[in-house]
Amino acid sequence: MFALVDCNSFFCSVERVFHPGLRGVPVCVLSNNDGCIVALTPEAKALGLRRGDPLFKVRDVVARGGVRVFSGNLMLYAAMSRRINRILRRHIHYVETYSIDECFCNLQGYERLCEAKPNGGSGEAASGLEGFIRDIVGEIDRSTGIPVSVGIAPTKTLAKMGSKFAKQYKGYRAVCLIDTDEKRRKALALFPLADVWGIGRNTLRDLLAYGVNTPLDLAEKSEAWVRSRFSLPVVRTWMELRGTPCIDTAEPLVAGTITTSRSFGHAVTDLGNLREAVAHFTAACANKLRARSALAGTISVFVANSPFDQRAPWYGGSSTRPLFVPTADTLELTRTALDILTEIYRPGIQYKKAGVILSHIVPAAPLQLRLFDPVDGRSHRRRLMQVVDGLNHRFGLKRVHLAVEGDKESPWHVKCAHSTPDYLTDIDQLLTVRI
Repeated sequence: MFALVDCNSFFCSVERVFHPGLRGVPVCVLSNNDGCIVALTPEAKALGLRRGDPLFKVRDVVARGGVRVFSGNLMLYAAMSRRINRILRRHIHYVETYSIDECFCNLQGYERLCEAKPNGGSGEAASGLEGFIRDIVGEIDRSTGIPVSVGIAPTKTLAKMGSKFAKQYKGYRAVCLIDTDEKRRKALALFPLADVWGIGRNTLRDLLAYGVNTPLDLAEKSEAWVRSRFSLPVVRTWMELRGTPCIDTAEPLVAGTITTSRSFGHAVTDLGNLREAVAHFTAACANKLRARSALAGTISVFVANSPFDQRAPWYGGSSTRPLFVPTADTLELTRTALDILTEIYRPGIQYKKAGVILSHIVPAAPLQLRLFDPVDGRSHRRRLMQVVDGLNHRFGLKRVHLAVEGDKESPWHVKCAHSTPDYLTDIDQLLTVRI
């Protein structure tokens, strides 16, 4: 059995933890530069707001409905996510972090360890596994204040469906258990086909054309029928809907590309400010590379002005350069990225966005070196990067960084006019309680 632990309106729930007066009040969290709504509470949805709405288009609704708006603070959200992960790992041996607000738990063997408990005040006997998970949900609520919904099922796809039922229907009391074929078929008949994990827009269109209108319709098709019409991912989804686990969501060792890009808080024309932004993005990509024990063989840089600015023609410059030897060295990558930026920079343009892309990613070991390597002492440089990563991990993000990355006052940094302080990760921003 698998359990999917899904935090309800996670970003908004974290804001409510530090602003208790917001319980029952509509809340929205915004994207970079306070542009679009990326998370919202059910109270905000009831006002007609939707994820992806640009803030400037719904300001009237926000004002009339008394909606509290916050700038996204991923440092704060990630710190709270780690706390929830620690609670889960104290009780369950194998916990897989699927996203910042979702975790898969492998419950194989826990059925035998859990004894049946009274189901709340009803006196009905609950599944031992259900009671075990319900106790964990209660601990998460007491320790963090974050409400979670849990789906328990034989496969991860069914568990995701169960978590959505638990979130939608209060009668489940945050835990939906799909442990019989009867429950499985009922869930498949009621669940929207478009919301099934693994079914995209094109696949949905094709399924509807074949007369498949519910997940149950798909699950009752024969394997030969599915394989003759769809690719392997859809076949795996079909198997999962029938109760056979076959999807491995563990993060692959090496990703295809690593990208860091951002729209600027203010338009940038100066090459020096652009250099700061590109250097900052390159360092972020290099950190992700080293965290995955991987190296990049190619680096790309792009810059662009706003496509919505009618006062000037659109310009998007980009270039790609292969590296002599695959590397995760921040110094080497930054030097190459800045060389590329010099090539694509055009003076007089008000740049609104830039980004860095690392591709041709390979494992860090084994690595085939090349003769006439222009970088001396690669082993010493790797050790230097390890020391820098260790210092930043111990004393805080970006405590040690390249001077060319600039400071937080640079105009290219994102606008965060409604940001909650980093209460959990910055000692200078600890929450102050006045009694």
